[in-house]
Amino acid sequence: MAETATTTQIPPDAQRAMLVQQAKSRPAAEAATLLEEYPAPVIGGVLLALNPAFSQDIVAALPGGLVDAVMKEVPTERAKQWSRNAVYPEDTIGRMMEPALSVFPPEMTVAQTVTELRTLVQKAFITYGYVIDQQGKLLGIITMRDLLFAADETRLADLMLRDVFYLLPKQPLEDAMRLVLDRHYPVYPVCDTDGTLLGLVRGQAMFEEHSFDITAQAGTMVGVEKEERLTTHWLQSFKFRHPWLQLNLLTAFVAGAVVGMFEGTVERLVVLAAFLPVLAGQSGNTG
Repeated sequence: MAETATTTQIPPDAQRAMLVQQAKSRPAAEAATLLEEYPAPVIGGVLLALNPAFSQDIVAALPGGLVDAVMKEVPTERAKQWSRNAVYPEDTIGRMMEPALSVFPPEMTVAQTVTELRTLVQKAFITYGYVIDQQGKLLGIITMRDLLFAADETRLADLMLRDVFYLLPKQPLEDAMRLVLDRHYPVYPVCDTDGTLLGLVRGQAMFEEHSFDITAQAGTMVGVEKEERLTTHWLQSFKFRHPWLQLNLLTAFVAGAVVGMFEGTVERLVVLAAFLPVLAGQSGNTG
C-alpha cells in the first residue's frame, strides 16, 4: 500500500507507462496482483496499452468485482470485445482480438465514410475500413488509398476489395502465423465460419505473442513455466521446479541402486570407478 501511495503522486501518463512496463515483466497472475492496488481507471488504462492476449489473461486473474469496475472505465467496444474473447482458449486468435470500429454498410458513399472516419480516428488507430451487411457478415475491405482517390459519390460496394482473407477465432496462434507468413498485413479481420466479423488482430500483436511462446519453449523443457519471469519470487520458482527436482532425485537413487548391484565387479576392477562420473555426466546431458 505504501508503494501505491507514492506512485499515485506521479502524473497519470507517467504512472500508466511505469505500470505497463512493470506488468510486462510479470506473469499474468502477478501483474493482476500488482494492478489490484490501483483504482479501476488506472487499471483500465494499463490494460489498453498491453498486448490484447496478455490483457485478456490479466482480466481473467482479477477479482470479479474489480473486473466489473474496470469494464465500466474502458470504452464500451473494448469491454464487449474482452467479454467475447474470454470464451476462447489460450494461444488462439480469438483470445487477442480487438474491436472492429471502422465498419460500414455497402451502400454508404465515400464522402459519408470519410466524415465518419474523421471521428473514429480520434479514439482509435484505423488501418482499414470493413464493409459488412445487416447480419454482420464481412463483404469487403476499404483501404485509405482507395478512399483518397475515389469520387465522393462512389458507393463502398463498388470500391471495396472482395474475397477478403480472414482468420478464425479458434485457430491456434501457431497455425495462424503460418498462414500470414507471406502476407504481412498490419491488421487481419477475424470471422466465424459463416464470415461474420468478430474482431481484428494486429500482426504486431501476433508476432509479439508468438515470439514470447518461442522463448518460453526452452524453459518449459527443464521445468521453467511460461508464467515465470525474472521478477518471480524464489518460492514460486521453487514450486515450478520442485516436481522436476524430485524426479531427478528419484532417478539418481535408481542409478545408485544399479551401481550397488555390481559392487563385486567394481571391487575386482577398481578402474571402473573412474568412469562412473563420466557415465553420470553423459547420461545427465543426454537426458
